[in-house]
Amino acid sequence: MVLSLVLLDPAAVTEVSQRNVPIPRVLTPDGDRLGYAPVPRPYTGPQRLTGVLLGRDPVAKTDVLCGGTVIGSRSRSLVLTAAHCLYRDGRLLEHLAFLPGYDRGRPRLGVWPVVRTWVPARWRTRPYSSELLPYDVGLVGVVRRGRPLEAVTGRGLTTMSTTRGTELRGLELLGYPAGRGYPGTKLYRCLGDAVEGVSEGPGLMVTRNCHAAAGGSGGPALYGGAVAGVVSSSSPLGDAKGFTVLTRLGGKPFERMFAKADRAMLLNPTG
Repeated sequence: MVLSLVLLDPAAVTEVSQRNVPIPRVLTPDGDRLGYAPVPRPYTGPQRLTGVLLGRDPVAKTDVLCGGTVIGSRSRSLVLTAAHCLYRDGRLLEHLAFLPGYDRGRPRLGVWPVVRTWVPARWRTRPYSSELLPYDVGLVGVVRRGRPLEAVTGRGLTTMSTTRGTELRGLELLGYPAGRGYPGTKLYRCLGDAVEGVSEGPGLMVTRNCHAAAGGSGGPALYGGAVAGVVSSSSPLGDAKGFTVLTRLGGKPFERMFAKADRAMLLNPTG
């Protein structure tokens, strides 16, 4: 499958077509042209564990907004997001912070500074290409006032490892879309069925029921109460048959990264 993709960056928002996901493919009740609908308040369960990850590119001098979600760990301080939400052109973003339960511009559960980051080695050392997308997943360790994150948010979500070729029906994507028609301050959801996208490495999942907008990167793809993937990319927003690419959580690259991050945060949680 050949994918024409854009990384989701609020600075790159363009005009969207009148209908990016054909009406018959929208599975979300009251879903809009991209398949998304606002999440009713109050946020509970996985919605409460989802938030925004903020950072700044020191070279481009631009702010970056992504999604992230708390995942269960022994250190109780890990957040799952996309690798490109942490690194741009081989450089780590600055002033990273996670705001769980973010709602209407308010950090309901506090602002949690990022003290450590982890992405697959190839994401740091290779120039961007579509071949990197199966590895577009990252973790951050956060601490606030000496407390672990899960002491405030509650138990993080479990992760679901899937192998290349796995198809999942009824995924729920959560994120904070920004740009035309979206405020970037409210949580939205989209329901979709995902199929295999490529046959290399861990593989990718693709859903044609959701067309993620800028700001949606790093948000979780939930399946049966667990996190099965991370929103990575989408087709260009001008594409009238839009789709979203999800980096699956599977294989040794993610398992090794998770074990390393959890161990580091247990031994030295303040960084």
